[in-house]
Amino acid sequence: MTQTFRIGIIGCGGIANGKHLPSLSKLPNAQLVAFCDIVAERAEQACEKYGTDDATVYAQYKELLQDETIEIVHVCTPNDSHAEIAIAALEAGKHVMCEKPMAKTAADAKRMVEAARRTGKKLTIGYNNRYRPDSLHLKRLCEEGALGDIYFAKAHAVRRRAVPTWGVFLDEEKQGGGPLIDIGTHALDLTLWMLDNYKPKLVLGTSYHKLSQRENAANAWGPWDPAKFTVEDSAFGMIVMENGATIMLESSWALNTLEVDEAKCTLSGTEAGADMKDGLRINGEQHSRLYVTEVDLKAGGVAFYSGKAEDAADVEMRMWLQAIEQDTDPVVTPEQAFVVSQILEALYESARTGEAVYLNQA
Repeated sequence: MTQTFRIGIIGCGGIANGKHLPSLSKLPNAQLVAFCDIVAERAEQACEKYGTDDATVYAQYKELLQDETIEIVHVCTPNDSHAEIAIAALEAGKHVMCEKPMAKTAADAKRMVEAARRTGKKLTIGYNNRYRPDSLHLKRLCEEGALGDIYFAKAHAVRRRAVPTWGVFLDEEKQGGGPLIDIGTHALDLTLWMLDNYKPKLVLGTSYHKLSQRENAANAWGPWDPAKFTVEDSAFGMIVMENGATIMLESSWALNTLEVDEAKCTLSGTEAGADMKDGLRINGEQHSRLYVTEVDLKAGGVAFYSGKAEDAADVEMRMWLQAIEQDTDPVVTPEQAFVVSQILEALYESARTGEAVYLNQA
């Protein structure tokens, strides 16, 4: 890549410092020139650590967007502000990477898709698990037809006790939900991508508040405050696609189980199956015998992956800037991310009403 891009970061909290900033700082064609956060100290600290010599700190994102030299904006704010900020950035002539999920509501996600089309600017969503070596290799197998017609899949996003107790994760008003919209969104995106199927027909969902009100609960990040835990602790769903394929989605921050898997999927096709439970395993039948193959992912050589020592976030940022430079679609398109938001919202509605929700009905 030869073109250098001037990038602004809106939201300098955990996800910005944990993913976007470290990975962007490794790219020679990325200049981090603007930092915005409603907490001035966070923006100043991020600027000091990652910014160029002439980098600017802002308290209001609209001021950042007025800088015509900024070409790309990364939106790393709570879910309820994704659409507002992303649309404003697109209309200000910026390409936008927005953190997952795309938006708090499907209607807002649709507005984001429409804004990208209207402005001609690129929009992508931060589903970084697509860029893992196991994900990329499995995607190639699916594209080549190695699994045949994939008609059943499971999307896994289950933690035994790992409730995020910082930020606004437990705030339904800010986030729109709990583990389903937080980590379930990654698993669902990964599964839909493997199937290359973005035409849902109906969903049936359930959600639970079974463990959220426990005092002094065991938790990876210390006990949560039950009074602030206003979102579900677990949610599950069945998604039936227009072609008849079925996806089972499981998501939880706190569940009494030893089967813990996050941002993984299991696929069953007519020719073979695959899962990410213990590395990447392919199973099938050959010469009247059943087989299981464990894929060695240490050698590299998969789609979008050069074999260098890059983690998923590094690959994500590199591929994002490459899509802008080469004027190609990003790996995660806004249309794909919208379907994820559409399904998540339908699952919440189904859980609330106890009824199946039909999508895309004329």
